[in-house]
Amino acid sequence: MNPSFPAAPVVERAAEPTEANIRELVYGFYDRVRADPLLGPVFDATLAGRWDDHLPKMCTFWGSLVLGAKQYRGNVQQAHQPLEGVEPQHFSRWLYLFLDTVESRYQPAAAVRFMEPALRIAQSLQLSRFGWDYKIPEEQQALLERVTPKRRPRGDAHAGAAPMRPPGEPFPTRIIGKAKDD
Repeated sequence: MNPSFPAAPVVERAAEPTEANIRELVYGFYDRVRADPLLGPVFDATLAGRWDDHLPKMCTFWGSLVLGAKQYRGNVQQAHQPLEGVEPQHFSRWLYLFLDTVESRYQPAAAVRFMEPALRIAQSLQLSRFGWDYKIPEEQQALLERVTPKRRPRGDAHAGAAPMRPPGEPFPTRIIGKAKDD
């Protein structure tokens, strides 16, 4: 993906998510986060001494989202509010590391099951932290463009293609409440 970041370890890519490979994904991803010079200090400031509690929660969270397990009980917005010093570059790096880790562990059809909620969560967290006028950094925009399904031009009736994203819309889904002309 990007040569300036360390690559995810090479593992056999799963065709379907399971509780076991979600656990491997979560632990592998957070190993990368903890080793990352930008993200590691932010996460360690909040989770120092609590990683053993946090990682099983993240396994439950992703299992709930991807497998429909419905076991996670929590508020994502509330959980991320106490993170001090979080800036746009932190979101870009988190997304890069997460999507790279997912791509390295899952075949494309399974990877999308993680990527779509990750992008929605990133959208929600960034808008709540930085406001409606927030402009996505170029490196994050490029990452989002790379992983967003290619959209067909308006009027193209080709079956199976995803609907076109409005011009200037930074996320794979329209921002709720944002006027079409914005």
